[in-house]
Amino acid sequence: MRPVRFAVSALILCLTAPSAHAEPVIKKSYSYFNVGGHTAEELEAELAEHGPQVSDTGTRHSGATRIKMGGSVTYQASGSSCRVKDAVVELETHLTLPRWTNRSRANRNTVLIWDTLSSDIKRHEERHAEIARQWARKLERALETLRPQSDCKKMAARVDAKTKAIVDKHAADQQRFDRVEAVSFERRMSRMLRYKAQQQKNGG
Repeated sequence: MRPVRFAVSALILCLTAPSAHAEPVIKKSYSYFNVGGHTAEELEAELAEHGPQVSDTGTRHSGATRIKMGGSVTYQASGSSCRVKDAVVELETHLTLPRWTNRSRANRNTVLIWDTLSSDIKRHEERHAEIARQWARKLERALETLRPQSDCKKMAARVDAKTKAIVDKHAADQQRFDRVEAVSFERRMSRMLRYKAQQQKNGG
């Protein structure tokens, strides 16, 4: 059977202005949208109609990860220099995933396709969240190890520049991941469908 196609995206929101906190805060939440359908073709149409919409393009996707980074930086002036005393990066990720409402009324082959597809969608979006966590940690470490400046105004400017550079690298990393995943989608789905079909045949 022809695998259901799907598109994915990460919605990247830039780092916001700082205010102090004691420790890193990483939060993850989920929401779901319902899809109907009884065949692979109907599932594809339902995902295209009801999936989360990306504001930049206006297109809908089978899943999405909204990423929001915030920050807190405190400075310490000493004599003729100023350094970063403490930097905390806050990260919120919100994953939007599909939920199939017609599973109990669909045939075995369609259930197999859905289980394979929905598992891949969730894995993909979880990976977006993990990439964000990795870059949040990199940003925090980078800010804490910045070289002192002659005054805190210059130090703040250096923090802003470093923040922008790392946020841009984060966005590029997310986009790179999407490109790699899109290229390998058909091959990945075919492999997983064969594996799950064999599991069903063996009673797994």
